[in-house]
Amino acid sequence: MTSCSHLLLLSLLFCFSGRIAAQIKYSIPEEVKVGTVVGNVAKDLGLDVSTLMNRRFRLVSGAQDALFEVNTNNGVLHVQKNLDREKMCDGSGACLIDLKFVLENPLEIHYVTVEITDTNDHVPSFIEKEKIIEIAETTLPGARFQLPGARDPDLGINSVQRYKLNQNDNFNLEIRDRGEDKIPFLVLQRTLDREHKSNHSLVLTAIDGGTPAHSAHLNITIKVLDINDNRPAFSKEVYSAILEENAPLGTTVIKVHATDLDEGINGEVEYAFGGDINSAVLRLFSLDRNVGEIRVNGQIDYETTDVFKLDIQASDKGQPPMTTDCRVIIKIQDVNDNKPEIEVTSLSTMVPEDSKQGTVISLISVTDIDAGLNGKVICSLTGNLPFELKPSFKENMYSLVIKGALDRETVSHYDITITATDCGDPSLSTLKSLSIEIADVNDNVPMFSNTPLQLYLTENNVPGASIFSVSAFDEDLNDNAAVSYRIIRGEGGHNDMATFLNINLENGQISALKSFDFETLKTFQFQVVASDSGTPSLSSNVTVNVFILDQNDNAPVILYPVSSNGSAEGVEEIPRNVNAGHLVTKVRAYDADIGYNGWLLFSLQQVTDHSLFGLDRYTGQIRTLRSFTETDEAEHKLLILVKDNGNVSLSATATVLVKLVEPKEAFAASDVKSSAKHDEENNVTFYLMITLGSVSALFLISIIVLIAMQCSKSTDYTSKYLQEPNYDGTLCHSIQYRSGDKRYMLVGPRMSVGSTIVPGSHANTLVLPDRRKTSEEVRMF
Repeated sequence: MTSCSHLLLLSLLFCFSGRIAAQIKYSIPEEVKVGTVVGNVAKDLGLDVSTLMNRRFRLVSGAQDALFEVNTNNGVLHVQKNLDREKMCDGSGACLIDLKFVLENPLEIHYVTVEITDTNDHVPSFIEKEKIIEIAETTLPGARFQLPGARDPDLGINSVQRYKLNQNDNFNLEIRDRGEDKIPFLVLQRTLDREHKSNHSLVLTAIDGGTPAHSAHLNITIKVLDINDNRPAFSKEVYSAILEENAPLGTTVIKVHATDLDEGINGEVEYAFGGDINSAVLRLFSLDRNVGEIRVNGQIDYETTDVFKLDIQASDKGQPPMTTDCRVIIKIQDVNDNKPEIEVTSLSTMVPEDSKQGTVISLISVTDIDAGLNGKVICSLTGNLPFELKPSFKENMYSLVIKGALDRETVSHYDITITATDCGDPSLSTLKSLSIEIADVNDNVPMFSNTPLQLYLTENNVPGASIFSVSAFDEDLNDNAAVSYRIIRGEGGHNDMATFLNINLENGQISALKSFDFETLKTFQFQVVASDSGTPSLSSNVTVNVFILDQNDNAPVILYPVSSNGSAEGVEEIPRNVNAGHLVTKVRAYDADIGYNGWLLFSLQQVTDHSLFGLDRYTGQIRTLRSFTETDEAEHKLLILVKDNGNVSLSATATVLVKLVEPKEAFAASDVKSSAKHDEENNVTFYLMITLGSVSALFLISIIVLIAMQCSKSTDYTSKYLQEPNYDGTLCHSIQYRSGDKRYMLVGPRMSVGSTIVPGSHANTLVLPDRRKTSEEVRMF
C-alpha cells in the first residue's frame, strides 16, 4: 500500500491573535484495510513530536473524521473504517476528505486533505435485463436504433470503455461519445423479411477497462413488423371431388385451403365464388367464406349434370387486399344401391377324398340388376381351400371345381364361403355358404407304433397264457379302419416258433401254446400282419423279436468228486508232513443256468476239524490251514455245499474224505493211485468236454440267430454280440449283446469275482452300464 505525503501546497504564517495555520494533502486507494497508515501528520507539518502530548495535539471531530484516527503521541494518521469511494462521494470526480488538526499552547490549526482514489471494484450493469426493438420489414438499411448504456460506479479507466455485439448478418454496432459517456447504437445492415424470420436475438456486451476487466450482457430481441406484401396461395391449383347423386343437404363436398404468409389482418383469408358462376349452380352449392368448405345446398341429379366446374377466389384483409383463385371440379357418381344375388344350381355335398383335380362340384350363377360397373360382378372364395371358381363362357356363370388333393384324415369337412362383389364404388357384396363333406376311401395302411417290437419272456411260461399284445392304428373310418391280426406261419417245422403261438384276431393278444426253455432256446422272432377291412384290404406287418429270460430251474451238478457209483464222494490221501496252504483237492460243479442263477458258491457244511481245512467259496479249492500234528486224526470228512444265486437258491452237496498217510506210504501208493486217478481224471475230462461242447454249441447258435436278427432290423435298432469268456476253472462263460439303447449280458454258469451287476438285472440277464448312454429298465413278461 502506497501513501502520498509531503505535498505541501501552501504554508503561510500569520501572526494574528497567536494562531498558526498550515495545510497538506494525502492520497489513498479505497477499500484498504482498517489500520492502514495514511501518513505522519506531525512530521509532515514540521511539528516537534515530543511536544504533541503537552500541546494537546488532536483531530477535531467532524462529519467524516470517524473514517480516520490520529495517534496523539507520534502524529501518525491511519484508517479507522472501510473506505468506499462510491458511497462517500456519490460518483463525483475527485473524492476529497478534509480533516482539521488542533494544537493548544500556543493555538495552531492545520488542515489536511485526504483524497480517496478509485479501484475497479464494481461490475458494469444494465438497468434492463432485455431490450425489445420493433422494426418494420420495410425499414431501409442504415437505420440506427439507440441501445441502453451500461452503468459502472467506478471512474476513469475502471468505468465502461467499450461495447461489442454478437456475430450476425443483419446488424452491427456503432459507438458514439457524448461527453464522458459512450452510447451504443444498433445499425441495420440489410432489409428484414418477417416471412423468412420474424425474430432476431442479439447480445450486447459492455466491458470496463480495469484489470481484470469486468463485463455485463444485455439480451436484445428484434421483432420484425409485418406489411401486406404476400398474396394468398391455394394448396392446389385444381381441386377434384366425387359426389354421389342424391347426397343429403349439408353434405361436405370438398374444402379448399389458401394460406397467406403475412400476419394479422394481412394474413387473414376469405373465400367467395367467382363472378361468372351460373346462378343455378349457386342454388346447388354453398361456400363457407371463412373456412373454404363447399357443401350440398340442393338436389344433385347425375342424369342432369355429371360434372360441375366452380371458380373459387381467396383474398386477404390487407389494404389494399390481394387475391388469388383456383378451380374446383365436382364429378357426380351414380349410386350403387343393389347387391348381387347368388344362386346354386346344383351341389354335390359328399365328395370322395380320391376325387381328381378338375372335378366339378357345383354350378354357381350370379346376377345384379344395376347397370354398368355397378352391375358387373366378380366371384371369389374366402380362405386357402383346395377348391376354385372357374368362370363359364357365359358372363356371371361359374363352376366350383377341385384344384388340389383332398385328404379326409387331414380335413374331413369344408365350409366354403362364396363372395359376389360388384364393381361399384363403394362396392356391394353378398356371401353364400356351402357345406361339403369329404367321403373316406381306404387309402391308409394300418400302422404299428414301433417296429420292430421287443418281447422279453421268462422261461417256463404257462402254456396258453397271454404273453404279449400288438396294436395297429388305421386313420381311415368304419370298415376301412377295422383292423384284424394274424401271425405269419412258416413251413411248420420244429424250428418255426410261430407254430407255437396264437393271436386274437380282433385285439392282437398273443398267447404261447408251449412252455419255452432258456437252456434250449434263447431267442427267436416272428411276424404279425395287421389288415384293415377295406376294399381292397391294406395291411402291414411288424417283426417281434423274442428274448427268453432265464429262470433258476437247474440245480448245480457236481463234476468232481464223483465215485464209481455216481455219488458225489471222493477220497483224497495227503502226506502228514504238508505245510499250510497245501491244495488238497478242488470241487468242480456246473449249473446249466446262467447269470445269478448259474453263479455257484461253495461252503463247508461239515468238517471234523475247522482249524485244518479251508474252502475257497468261489473256486471250490480245499487247502490246509496249518501243518498236521501227531495228535491230529488220520481221517477227516468234509461235506461241501454248492448252491447257485437264484431268487430261490438250488444246491448240491459233495463229500470229500481226507486221509493222512506217512510220506513213504504216500509215495508207495502214488503209483497205484495215479492209475485210478488217471481213469478218474479221464472221466472228469470227458464230462468237461461234453459241457464245454454244449456251451459252445449254444453260444454259436445264439450268435447266428442274433446276427440274422441284426441284418433284418431297421436303422434305429442295433444288436451286437460280444463273446467275453470269464474262465477261472469252473466252466464260466458270458455273452454280451445290445438291443436298441440297452446292453445285456448272458452269464453262465458263474461270473468271475468283481463282475459288476447294475440295477435292473433279472434272472440270468444282466443290464450293463452303457458307456454311450444310460440304460433304461428292461421290460419283462
